[in-house]
Amino acid sequence: FCMKFAKNVSCSIRKCRKAHFTAPAHERRIIMSSALCEELKKKHRVNALPVRKDDEVKIMRGAHKGVTGVVSRVNREKFAIFVDKVQREKNNRQVVQIPINASNVMIMKLKMNGSRQRILTRKAL
Repeated sequence: FCMKFAKNVSCSIRKCRKAHFTAPAHERRIIMSSALCEELKKKHRVNALPVRKDDEVKIMRGAHKGVTGVVSRVNREKFAIFVDKVQREKNNRQVVQIPINASNVMIMKLKMNGSRQRILTRKAL
C-alpha cells in the first residue's frame, strides 16, 4: 500500500530503482549529497550539499568510521566518493582507494568558489 500525492512520481520499487540507477549526471550530483557539520549548518543555514573534490569529510558509518580526509575523486557513475586516507593494499602490493557512499560522510570543510557560494546563498533563502 502506497499513499501517493504526486501524479508523476511512482511508488513502485522497481520503477524507483530504475530511475535511481539510470539517472543522468545532473541528478546523480544531487543524489550524492552529504550533511554539513554543525558549524557549517549554523554559518550557511543549509543542511546538506553535493560532495565535490577537495571537500574535507568525516566518515560517519562503516568500517572506516571516524576517519577524516579530503575527497580526492567523485565517481557519479558508481555513486561513490574516494577519500585520500581510505585505502587498502592488494595482494600484489598495489594501494587502491576504497569507494564510499556519499550518504555515509559528513562535510567538515567546504571548498569554496563562486558557483558554490551562489548555491549556498540561494539555498539559505
